[in-house]
Amino acid sequence: MAVEAIPLQPTEEIGVVRPYALTGGRTRANYHLELETLISTRAAALLAVPEQIELQVIMEECRTPQSVAEIASRLRVPLGVARVLISDAADAGLVTVHRTVSGDESAEAHLTLMERVLSGLRRL
Repeated sequence: MAVEAIPLQPTEEIGVVRPYALTGGRTRANYHLELETLISTRAAALLAVPEQIELQVIMEECRTPQSVAEIASRLRVPLGVARVLISDAADAGLVTVHRTVSGDESAEAHLTLMERVLSGLRRL
């Protein structure tokens, strides 16, 4: 049985902004942000209202910790763009970038991380 693709019809006309226009063409973040790195809104920044709408969205979404991958998905931007925007928010003191286990850590730390991931997947 063949499945036919159905073209998506936008319900309203929206302007198209190239993703890297949001970062001023920058492609590098000031922080090392892995896909699983958790980001949370700083309590002291809850009253701040940044001018850039994407930073506002990041702050709203990260009231509960979110991963870099989740933020990129919610913003509907490429991962590289999300990393730069998150880095901008962190530089402005709006969000906290939580420490992630890196390749320099011990094998035990990696095993612990993998066990947490597996446990989370089982709960789904």
